[in-house]
Amino acid sequence: MNITLRLAWRNLWRHSRRTWLTLGAMAFSNILLVFMISLQFGMYGMMIDNTLRVMTGHLQVQAEGYKDEHKMRQTVPDIAELAASLRRDLELERVAPRALAFALASSSDRTYGLQIAGVDPARESLVSSIPGLVRTGNYLAAGDAAEIVIGSVLARNLRVGTGDEVTLLGSGLDGSFAAAVVTVSGIFETGVVELDRGLAEVPLGFFQDVFFMEGAGHQVVIAARDLDEAALLTERTRELVADNPGLVVHDWDALQPGLRQAIKADMSSAFFMYGILVILVAFSVLNTQLMSVLERTREFGIVMALGISPGRLGRLVLLETALMGFMGFVGGAVLGALVTGWFAANGFSYPGMDELTANFNLPSRVYPPVAFLPTVIGPLVVYFFSMVSALYPALRLNWLQPVEAMRAA
Repeated sequence: MNITLRLAWRNLWRHSRRTWLTLGAMAFSNILLVFMISLQFGMYGMMIDNTLRVMTGHLQVQAEGYKDEHKMRQTVPDIAELAASLRRDLELERVAPRALAFALASSSDRTYGLQIAGVDPARESLVSSIPGLVRTGNYLAAGDAAEIVIGSVLARNLRVGTGDEVTLLGSGLDGSFAAAVVTVSGIFETGVVELDRGLAEVPLGFFQDVFFMEGAGHQVVIAARDLDEAALLTERTRELVADNPGLVVHDWDALQPGLRQAIKADMSSAFFMYGILVILVAFSVLNTQLMSVLERTREFGIVMALGISPGRLGRLVLLETALMGFMGFVGGAVLGALVTGWFAANGFSYPGMDELTANFNLPSRVYPPVAFLPTVIGPLVVYFFSMVSALYPALRLNWLQPVEAMRAA
């Protein structure tokens, strides 16, 4: 084996320029794959966090069945006290109570249906990005004032601005008629038409008075510090509410089932492009090894005439490819991790990204994670396909006739 290894290493450098070119192609593709896959995972993490920060949070405590039915009577009793208890037990400030109802909003000459959210003005900014998206006026003040923040599309439809009054008409928890007159304190713009057209927020205490909630609500929204913490936080929250019958904890995947599907669809298209890159590298390796075998046809014919089996020569060719692939794997993975690490510390951005993200209250840079899986998965695939591409040159030796091979020029 030592002799075979030395022969394989020597054969690699017979044409050093060709070997270096092939190694460069492998290393470059590996660096690109490591960085792009890491960047893709980082963008997915940012996309999930940003989507969840609009309204959903990373997890929610709800009454059983509320997620699917959204019935007014499916409430969480004493929701403010429960939120305070969870903040204390989880040692996490990003916990906020919320109550929801559907109602009609009327201005002087127009009426539209919308969803009203009763929120804790002091806590909502910790679990939602909407308070930071108020473009005109101000967000809700602390307390239970009769004021409302609405989306930009709804404001345009109702033809109201800050300081104008809006009448709310709906049905209370007990089935009674709920009505109130509120003042528009602010207008937000999320960029999501459905939210800007059909969502409004009022103080939780005011909401509970108008809709006769008697201290109840519908959601305790919890935002994790990061996505990796969400799973542990979900399990811990389930343990804390296990003694409360009728309450369930939903993680972000249950609350936003379409989000994971969108990520899978994007990954499919991205990995198709990565596959094209891997195939190009594999053909480069195939070309290198096939030329190497053809150039050594006479040499192979001589050693076969001396009793060396074609199988042993084939293993020699595969070992040469394995050595070259290993160097490309290590070099590409290490350099790719270094490139990713630099962007993980400094962030990745492209021209115009700062202005785009500022409009939606989002981070202006993407920070790709330096993790084991994104670092090795791309180079491993390149290594595997490089070995597959070397099978044809290696198997071709089985059809080589020693006499004809020795006559080759």
